[in-house]
Amino acid sequence: MALVADIATWACLLAGGFCAIVSGIGMVRNLPDVYARMHPASISDTLAAGLILVGLTFQAGFTIVTVKLLLTIVLILYTSPAATHALAKAARHGGLEPVAKIRETPPS
Repeated sequence: MALVADIATWACLLAGGFCAIVSGIGMVRNLPDVYARMHPASISDTLAAGLILVGLTFQAGFTIVTVKLLLTIVLILYTSPAATHALAKAARHGGLEPVAKIRETPPS
């Protein structure tokens, strides 16, 4: 049974690490505006951190640590999308137009 927990742990940790690396590359890449850069950042917060915490949960077994990790996962799942939405709304309220909207305007 310990082998199954170790395999599940490593699968989740590797998948979470891969998602974090891909989203990091996505943030560094030449994306056109702040809205496009927010997408890989929010993916990194929710998916990568969630997978890493699930992997740690498999390794912890049934202890108080598992309860704390599960509460952290729930907290991340609620706060990360809300924070990304608040940042996008603040950028829009600050007058930042999406690049795609600027490109759609017909030439004069």
